[in-house]
Amino acid sequence: MGLLDDIAALAKLAAASIDDVGAAAGRATAKAAGVVVDDTAVTPQYLRSVAAQRELPIVWKIAKGSIRNKLIFILPAALLLSQFLPWLLPIILMIGGTYLAYEGAEKIWHKVSGHHDAEVPATEVSPEAEKKMIAGAVRTDLILSAEIMVIALAEVADEAFWSRLLILVVVAFVITIIVYGIVAAIVKMDDVGLRMAQYDSGFAKAFGRGLVLAMPRVLAVISVVGTIAMLWVGGHILLVNLGADGTGWIPAPYEWVHHLEVAIHDGTGAFGGTLGWLFNTLCSAIVGLIVGAAVVAVLHLLPSRKKDQEKEDPVSH
Repeated sequence: MGLLDDIAALAKLAAASIDDVGAAAGRATAKAAGVVVDDTAVTPQYLRSVAAQRELPIVWKIAKGSIRNKLIFILPAALLLSQFLPWLLPIILMIGGTYLAYEGAEKIWHKVSGHHDAEVPATEVSPEAEKKMIAGAVRTDLILSAEIMVIALAEVADEAFWSRLLILVVVAFVITIIVYGIVAAIVKMDDVGLRMAQYDSGFAKAFGRGLVLAMPRVLAVISVVGTIAMLWVGGHILLVNLGADGTGWIPAPYEWVHHLEVAIHDGTGAFGGTLGWLFNTLCSAIVGLIVGAAVVAVLHLLPSRKKDQEKEDPVSH
């Protein structure tokens, strides 16, 4: 009976620990939601020229690469840094935030400057081209997954080492399932519409045709949301971590933004929470746009100046 009591106590403790891990994983996943939106919006762009029968296999391969990124490369490095060099995490976050801001500003630059990617008709790509496509998507996922995992880690930094490990493993699987489940649904939605358009039911035909017609607009909206998410998340990461432990370089901007957010929250009644969040998001997006535009200017203008100098003085170059 004493042994059974001990087993029951251990079972209760294990159940409580599982509940704590689940709750912490939920908080960490929610904290990284902005980058999740970005990751979900970016991946379908790799599948624009892929034949329908290869879409799901490619999504599956990218998802496996994403899990490998998170569990084999990112998770061990993030845990070791948090355990022995925690002051490096804010700096790593700011580097990633700058990259996200640059990606968002680069997309805007392409739209404004008229440098649009040519539309490629869907076709059967060669195995080599498919491997390159998957490798490119997995490389992009590595950066976004690193941001997701480090943001999640920052949310559970006070937990014990093994709890952190278990929580982040849960976060890795949950986020990968969410992101690539949504991606799979998005890329196959037009096929679902085509199938429904062949049914005898008039409603099914109309709904299927509407689905096919709507998908290009949906993908366009997702692309815009992804760009905004890059600027918002990148700017927010920069604002918050400029004043974090280990940096503390310029804490004032985020303090101002946070104080104004609280003032809006307290002064606008029932809509205070939403309006305060929108203000914070707008400020973060503006910071992301400014930083991203600066990086774009450096990367685009300096090479062109160098080329101009080479044209003016070809002998010295």
